[in-house]
Amino acid sequence: MDSVELAAALERLVRLFRQLTTGRDLSLTAAATLATLERTGPRRLTELAVQEGVTQPAMTQLVARLHEGGLVERTADPADGRVVRVGISDAGRTALAVRRSARADRLAALLAALDPA
Repeated sequence: MDSVELAAALERLVRLFRQLTTGRDLSLTAAATLATLERTGPRRLTELAVQEGVTQPAMTQLVARLHEGGLVERTADPADGRVVRVGISDAGRTALAVRRSARADRLAALLAALDPA
C-alpha cells in the first residue's frame, strides 16, 4: 500500500470514527481534552491549549464549558497560586468511559454486520 492509499484509508477510518459519535456526545476536542487530562493529570490551561493544538482563548472557553458541566475541576497551581490548573473530575472520567463504551458497542454492531469474507 503506498502513501496515497494509506492516506485514503485513514480518511475513511476517521469518517467511520466520527459516525460512531452521536449528537449527544462530547465534541472531539472536548473528548480529546478530557482524555489528555485523564492520561497526564492536571495541567495549566496554556499547556493544555498547546497539547490540543488550539488557542488559549478557545481552550479557556472549552474548559469553562467542561467546568460548568462538572467534567473538570480547577485548582490553584501549588507553585504559583495565580495560575489555574485543570484536572478531570470523576464525572469527566465517567463521561469518557460511557462515550468509549457506546462507541465500542456501535463499532461492534457494524463489525457484526460485515460479511466474514
